[in-house]
Amino acid sequence: MAKEASDLTTIDLFVDEKRPGRPRTNPFPREVQVKINKRNQVKRDKNKGLKRVEFKIHHQLFERLDDMAKDQGISRSELIEALLTQALQDNA
Repeated sequence: MAKEASDLTTIDLFVDEKRPGRPRTNPFPREVQVKINKRNQVKRDKNKGLKRVEFKIHHQLFERLDDMAKDQGISRSELIEALLTQALQDNA
């Protein structure tokens, strides 16, 4: 039977693996933790009614958006959402 890091029922197979340093607080390796965290983030976003949008922009525009967001004390994502909402209202 093979060891599977995400299988909690066979965690006793990993007891003999001793490492120096701080004891592990999570039984999963970092790669599995990242996948679990990302899955949970997607579920939280979905429950909030959020959709993911991805696009490419020129680095100068990116830097301007980043600076504007910092000046306003909000995230870049919030700034882009506000700008899009305003543009849509202006065109309606």
